[in-house]
Formats: sequence, structure tokens, C-alpha cells
Amino acid sequence: MITVTRLMTGVPQMATQEVVSLVPKTTPSELELAGRAAAEAFKSWKKTTVLSRQRVMFELQALIRANMDRLAESITLEQGKTLPDAHGDVLRGLQVVEHACSIPSLLMGEQLPVSKDMDTYTIRQPLGVVGGIMPFNFPAMIPLWVFPLAIACGNTCIIKPSERDPGAMMILAELAQKAGVPKGVLNVVHGAADTVNFICDYPAIKAISFVGSDHAGKYIFQRGTQNGKRVQANLGAKNHGVIMPDANKNHTLNSVIGAAFGAAGQRCMALSTIVFVGKSREWVSELIERAKTLKVSSGFEDGVDLGPVISKQAKERILELIQSAVDEGAKLVLDGRGLKMTNPSCEKGNFIGPTILDGVKPHMRCYKEEIFGPVLVCMEAETLEEAIEVINNNPYGNGTAIFTNSGSVARKFSEEIDVGQVGINVPIPVPLPMFSFTGSRGSIIGDMNFYGKTGVQ
Repeated sequence: MITVTRLMTGVPQMATQEVVSLVPKTTPSELELAGRAAAEAFKSWKKTTVLSRQRVMFELQALIRANMDRLAESITLEQGKTLPDAHGDVLRGLQVVEHACSIPSLLMGEQLPVSKDMDTYTIRQPLGVVGGIMPFNFPAMIPLWVFPLAIACGNTCIIKPSERDPGAMMILAELAQKAGVPKGVLNVVHGAADTVNFICDYPAIKAISFVGSDHAGKYIFQRGTQNGKRVQANLGAKNHGVIMPDANKNHTLNSVIGAAFGAAGQRCMALSTIVFVGKSREWVSELIERAKTLKVSSGFEDGVDLGPVISKQAKERILELIQSAVDEGAKLVLDGRGLKMTNPSCEKGNFIGPTILDGVKPHMRCYKEEIFGPVLVCMEAETLEEAIEVINNNPYGNGTAIFTNSGSVARKFSEEIDVGQVGINVPIPVPLPMFSFTGSRGSIIGDMNFYGKTGVQ
């Protein structure tokens, strides 16, 4: 008889701090079992026809669509984002599953007659076991960026959801089983550093997908690649929005408010920095007034615009960065600290109101570090060229946007900017699944991307 001591961690509701579920720490023996199960299942799963795997994707997308409310409620309960935002989380993941339904076309190889009696052709073969180390901020979307395409290509998966909000991934695993994914093809493990190290080290795992912090991403990339694995690591970001004087003011300010403060700023594509060019500087006061109207409370309440941040530690770090900006000379023109909650049940929640820092300079910590909270940093530039220089000098390159009515200005910006995703009057330019989510410079390590053609390859 084997006795296992089960270590459980409470998962609190971020709006109230009440424990709503328990997540187990996967033991070393259980990790080994998951690894063996995935490796064994790969032997038969890779031999299934692409049409059989396509049928599973059809079933999975239908089940996710039918369970969107259940998934969204789990996300709001554990992660804290508003219900509409949680529905968006699920929807953007669902779009990748729908794209995976075209897997027969995506896996087509190439053929060419190279001489009178010889053809050369390529075929796409599955890698083996794929590991996924998932972030807390999109508990449904990011896993759905990983395991459906991996499974559709004939691989098996071991997914580690964030220990802070694992509920959505557990629901997705249940739906995958109902869709016809065989035992061992999709495995879910829990834990922190030991589980991450297992995924980086286990010989049968051939590739790893990761989204998260710089420190963790660099560690996972180094350890995984040293063990001969393909590693796709998307790291931090400092996304800039450039506002030109000729932009549509109403559209621009509404876009900035949603992109900066939506999901409490906990998005790797959040528009966390605004560069006002020329006379657009005069719009700051109106931006502040619009931010003041945002409602902060539990994500389950009607009309709420942003919920809590993910933890007490995250809140303390955000508050510390706000204070550092003030100490370094920035102007705190909208202070979201010390927010008084009207809902008594939310008094212990990790809430910060919309915060705007003006007069920020590149040397300040609030600019150099990713804040990952509802804090908007405002800077100034005299010309478009100066704004482009500011962005290209920043070490990150995940996403950016420019607001303008000039086609030539938009063209110049898109050609000269060194950033992965570029939006023209689009505040959060996340590509649809037929393209790939990219990034550049400090926001990505390696040369592989999520979904799209490169995600399949």
C-alpha cells in the first residue's frame, strides 16, 4: 500500500479573500505517472488520422461554447476579472479551438518533382509530449492557445495551470475528455517550482510553452533548452500608445481607458504607457475625468469595470511602484490607492482604483518595470520621431498602438517601430488565430510563436 500525504493550497476569491477551492500539490510520484501516461498515450495518439483529431476539435469547440457561462464564472470567482471580461477570456481561447478544426489544411506538407524520376516531399510529424506552464491572468485563453493545437497535431500534453486560479483549466480538461480526448493525451498537474522543474527536465517532454514573468521565463527557457527541448517563452511587456493631435479624441480616449484599466491592467497586452505627441497633451484632463467614472468592485456585480488584482503581494508591489514614481518626480494626477469599497464583502479584497501618473520620464521605475495593475503612465513627445525613439529604446516589444487619422503617419509608425504587434487605432492588437501571437526583443525568447502557421510548425 502506498500512502500519499496530500498538500492542499487554498484558492481565495480575490474580491473577498474567502477560500473558494483547494488545489493539490502534485507529488513527485504523480508527476512521474503523468509523464509516463503522456508518453504512452503518444504512441497510439500519433497514429490516429487527422480527420479523427479534427472531429475531437469540433466536439471540443461545441462543448466550450455550451459551457462559456460556467467557465466565465469560475474565472471571475478565482481570478477576479469582471464577468464580461471573463467571457472574453474564454472566447479568445475558443477562437483558437475553432481554428484547430482546420487542422487537415494546416498539416498539409509540400511536394516538388526535382528530376524526371524523383519527387521530394515534406510531411509534418508530431513532436511527442508538450508541456504548458500557464499564467494566472488568462486561465482559459492561454491554455486554449496551447493544448488544442498540440493535440490536433498528434501530440500529447501536460499542462500546469496557475495555482492561483486552476478551476478553468480543470473544466477544460473535463470538456476535452467528453469531446473524445483519450486518457493520457491531456494531463493536468499542479504545483509551483518543483512542477516547473519537472516539465523542464522530464525526458519525454519535447517542447514547452510558457507565458509569465521575465524571471520565470528566462529560467524555463534556459533549463528547458539545456535539456534539448523546444521552448516558447513570452515574457513581460511595456506597451505604448502614441496619441497624435489629429486622432479622433472620443475614440482614442475610450480606447485608452479600456486598454489601460480593463482586467485591472493585468494583461501582457495592456496599454500601460501613453505618449502624447504635441497638442494631444491637452487631452490628459479629459482622460482623467473618464477614468474617474470607472466602477471598481467584485466582478460578479453589474456595471463593474474592473475587479481586484491577483494577490495581496501584487497589490503591495503596485502600490510601492506608484509611490516610487511620486518620489522620483512624477505627478500623481489620479490616485487609486486607499479605495473605499461600497460593497462590505469586498473590504478585504485586493482592490486598486484607476491610477494615472503624468510627467513620467524613462529613468523612473514606474516606466522601466512592468506594473501589471490599473496604473497608466503618461509621457510627452514633441514629434512622432521622438515617440518612436522612446518606444524602440524600451527593452520590451510586445505590443503598441498609434491613434491618428493620417495614413502616412500610420505607415511610418508601423514601418519604423520595433514591436511585435502593432495597432492602428486599435488599442490591443492581439492577432486572430489565423495569424500568430508574436512579440520582439525583451518580450519573447526564442523564435516560436503561439497559434497560426508558426504555432503549428
